[in-house]
Amino acid sequence: MTSAVSETPIRALDEAAFTERFSCDRFTATVLANRFSYVVEHMCSQLLNTAFSPILRDFYDFAATIAGAPTESYPTPAVSNSIIFFTGTMTDAVRTTVEEYGLDRIEPGDVIIANDPYRTGTHVNDILFVRPVFAAGEIAGFVNLMAHQLDMGGTVPGGFSPSKHNVFENGLVLPPQALYKRGEKVRETFSQIFDNVRFGELLLPDLLTICANVELGERLLTETIERYGVAAVHGAMRYVCDASAEQMAAALEEMPDGEWEGEAILDADGVDDEELYTVRAKVTVRGGRAEIDTSGTSRQARTCINGTALDAKSTVGVALKFLLDPHSPFTSGTVRPVDLVIPEGSVISALPPDGAVFTYWEGTQALLTALFKAFAKALGPRAIGGDMGSGNLHNGFGVHPDGTPWASVGQCGGEQGPFGATDAGDAETFAIGCYQANGMAPAIEAIEHDFPIVVQRRELVPDSGGPGTNRGGASIAKDSLWLQDTVHNLVSLRFREPSGFGVNGGGSGRTGGAWLWDGGDGVDRSQRPLALGADAYADSQPIVGTLDPETNAPDPGGEYVWFGRKPAWGCSANSVLRVMNNAGGGWGDPLQRDPERVKCDVRDGYVTIEGAARDYGVVVVGDPERDPEGLDVDAEETQRLRGERAR
Repeated sequence: MTSAVSETPIRALDEAAFTERFSCDRFTATVLANRFSYVVEHMCSQLLNTAFSPILRDFYDFAATIAGAPTESYPTPAVSNSIIFFTGTMTDAVRTTVEEYGLDRIEPGDVIIANDPYRTGTHVNDILFVRPVFAAGEIAGFVNLMAHQLDMGGTVPGGFSPSKHNVFENGLVLPPQALYKRGEKVRETFSQIFDNVRFGELLLPDLLTICANVELGERLLTETIERYGVAAVHGAMRYVCDASAEQMAAALEEMPDGEWEGEAILDADGVDDEELYTVRAKVTVRGGRAEIDTSGTSRQARTCINGTALDAKSTVGVALKFLLDPHSPFTSGTVRPVDLVIPEGSVISALPPDGAVFTYWEGTQALLTALFKAFAKALGPRAIGGDMGSGNLHNGFGVHPDGTPWASVGQCGGEQGPFGATDAGDAETFAIGCYQANGMAPAIEAIEHDFPIVVQRRELVPDSGGPGTNRGGASIAKDSLWLQDTVHNLVSLRFREPSGFGVNGGGSGRTGGAWLWDGGDGVDRSQRPLALGADAYADSQPIVGTLDPETNAPDPGGEYVWFGRKPAWGCSANSVLRVMNNAGGGWGDPLQRDPERVKCDVRDGYVTIEGAARDYGVVVVGDPERDPEGLDVDAEETQRLRGERAR
């Protein structure tokens, strides 16, 4: 393994050496580093406030970057604090898009787009928008947005389905091409898009808004170049990326040399439930460098649950930031001290046309789990428990009485859920998605205003979070009442085993599932929402989960129920959909948790009185429903019970 950084650390450079390397002084480099972040965050905050479709407006499913000039090898010194899945893919995506389109064809005012996953990562609904920034007639850099479009055609409205078999079913594929040329719309490209997609009334204003925001980014970066000069801006980009690489190398140097392995599974593809897909990661650390080898990962799946090598590379960077270097910015230098071995044709590095890519985040989340498990063996108390493990995305669509189609995307599934615990404390329960997401919880009022839906429940599930000295986040149960006939597609591929694994002696979180109560059974559930207990599921249609075959309730010892028994789940008006995500893993020995903290968990609904005794050895007395503040800990019985457990 060769060195990833200069032999002379940045901190060791005197002022003359620093200026020689980075074409500006330290103060200017620091100012410009913050300016780069300002530009991408300004683009994103503007888009968040002006987007039309709920997937952008409510879920934050986009990201912005700055990339340096081709002569500088496209360094990426700034990535926005938006959806994390795009964090590492965009550096390679911008380079690929620009190089294939042709540097000699790019002019001021152009916007170049692409969405082919094998070129840009992620999936076809995520369009990459690249706008060049010129100085003195030469390309000085690029400002970029990758943003999810509500629909890109294909066999499923919205696209969210794990059952599509090839790239031709997936949706419209756009190779690198101009959307704007010299500031003017390219009519053929607009026609190509809108001849193939649904919901054009939302996509058109979204496209125009996104293009306005890359224009904003161009203006801000141009102003920066005019003030500080091209050389200083390019030097500051090198500085940010070099500093990022140095910090990651320093974090790796603090680890003991060694080899560790981890694995995680995807439950099934859309063909049958007989083949599960294993994602393996072997981590080797030697003196400030690491090798991540995914050899042994299962072959590419037969339906579109695959990801690409770019997504796998991004996940490696995200995992290292979480575990080793959470405080410095993510840049294209983050993974410089890491060698990646990603064999082609696996479920995380699929090839066209049969290795269809859409639900790429499921495979990459499994890779993240495998990496977290591998590093946990080396990090000990610094390990992080597993999260809900899946995006748990839901897509429901139908037709209004006037014939207008509608689609609710990323609103009524398990999109928000628990993290795993750490040495710092208990995990978040209603987090902003799985570890690689960063989506916001859509407002219930907005959902009910825009679609024929009544949100009946967003509630934590008691006793689900992994027990530990620090507790894992609890599962969230979401119940939604659908007032019109609806077709549901759910992407939930991590229910065979707990994704929320425990660390440092902590317990694993429980698994969840999805169920449907069809309105055709004549039961009015609008006035009496469903109960949350195990006896509530008997008359449901189980969609997915590891469930008790008699009651349909979640059961870690139950039988796996495969989502693909139907290509989509249709229901009549007044049906109820429940989605429950997996719970997060605990950190540390549960018997070491302060009994007063357990009492507070019972008071707040995270743990039942029975669960306190079973999982923590703590005897809580009182009535948490009628007198939550009157709860108390029976210290003598707790000491006796914990003594028995310890023996």
